Amino acid sequence: MMSGAARLVTAGVTAAVVGAALTATCLVRVLTGYGTATIPSESMRPTFEPGDRMFYERIDGTDLGSGGAGGDRLRRGDVVLYSAPERYGDVLVVQRVVATGGERVASRREGWTEEVTVDGRKLDEPYLPDGRTASTSPYEVTVPEGRLFLLGDNRGNARDSRSFLDDRGGTVAVDAVVGRVVPGSALRWLLVGAAAGVLVLLVGIVLGIVGAVGRRREVPVGVAMPEWAARP
Repeated sequence: MMSGAARLVTAGVTAAVVGAALTATCLVRVLTGYGTATIPSESMRPTFEPGDRMFYERIDGTDLGSGGAGGDRLRRGDVVLYSAPERYGDVLVVQRVVATGGERVASRREGWTEEVTVDGRKLDEPYLPDGRTASTSPYEVTVPEGRLFLLGDNRGNARDSRSFLDDRGGTVAVDAVVGRVVPGSALRWLLVGAAAGVLVLLVGIVLGIVGAVGRRREVPVGVAMPEWAARP
């Protein structure tokens, strides 16, 4: 039968292994799966102000589809970082996905505002400043499969897909995307997980030490204690 001290050692080793694995998994995910970037312009106001720091999830655009229900697919409304050196040079651009492959996006001008539709339905855009946008010339684009139509939230001051309509309708290849903006809470929970892992690891170490000390003090089974050792 396993003694109490031996059980402590076993529990300690198990807890230490679990804690170390949890900590390592969370930290690796934070260091390799996420990044931060600074908003360089006013093109995403009021969602992001110039100089704002944002978190993004690193993604490999070559593994992403442009629509559908898959958990890793880009969806309408996602804010993404992408590279388009032929348009913007060697900088990452931050814009919002408005339409994905196979969808028809169009705008209709009404005075100084524009109404954006996707497949004939008005797009709900609560992120726009006061729900109004300074309009450009009307457009209508059917997004090719594997590409995205992207707009800045500050429509009156954004050089986005509307500025490149003569180049495949202004769309951008899905595999140009390098990151998807996520709330800071996504990173916070990973850090909480890492801290919990450290705590479990420390508890395991303490249990292991206590168990090891207890085992050293135990009298081996079958060995008689000398008379002097039994006296009070």
